[in-house]
Amino acid sequence: MPPMSYTASSLANRKETPRAGAVPRILVVEDEAALSLLLSYNLEAEGFVVDRIEHGDHVELQLAENLPDLVILDWMLPGVSGLEICRRMRAREATKTLPVIMLTARGEEGERVRGLSVGADDYVVKPFSVPELMARVRALLRRASPERIANKLTAGDLDLDRETHRVRRGNRDIHLGPTEFRLLEHLMEKKGRVFTRAQLLDNVWGQAVEIDERTVDVHVGRLRKALSRGRERDPIRTVRGAGYAFDETFGRN
Repeated sequence: MPPMSYTASSLANRKETPRAGAVPRILVVEDEAALSLLLSYNLEAEGFVVDRIEHGDHVELQLAENLPDLVILDWMLPGVSGLEICRRMRAREATKTLPVIMLTARGEEGERVRGLSVGADDYVVKPFSVPELMARVRALLRRASPERIANKLTAGDLDLDRETHRVRRGNRDIHLGPTEFRLLEHLMEKKGRVFTRAQLLDNVWGQAVEIDERTVDVHVGRLRKALSRGRERDPIRTVRGAGYAFDETFGRN
């Protein structure tokens, strides 16, 4: 198939791709407005949540505020280059394993090697086939975050089944409302990672919802009450001044 041009016709065959887990977030860093919009439309049609940035200087702030599951990164950007952004990401603990697909007009072998050597996971030369890029995105997410497509999440004696929407701890069923279920699912997907209240509102409730951050505390309290009885260990960790995390040591001896 020849590469697709960056036009509205590339959006004609959009389809919805069902997935088991919470919706992965993709950060598109591209200064070509038409291409950025094209990528956003196609990614959203696949069911992903998309953030877009056009200037290299703004990437680090975005990564700090809302860490995505994958970055599509243009090589040539105003401000900090994509190459330097990738190098900085790999030097930091929070982003050193974050999947990166680099976009560039540089197709020479030496340039591809250079892009991969700074830590990019994949390298796509413009112009490219949009369906092929979507396939690369899905493949990278499968490799980097298998929990995104797993039907069951497990930690210690706690099991969450996405297909049946059931949660069990040991031999007992835990009855959760839809919001508490999504909250637990989101925390279990990335055990140990601390999410701020704002991030949980965005990722669990959705960007369009206008509710107070204290709502998160209420639902975390409900979730804790449902998960733990008597002397059972609480799997949810509160990080003072930061937010909440699923305790990565839960279930270990």
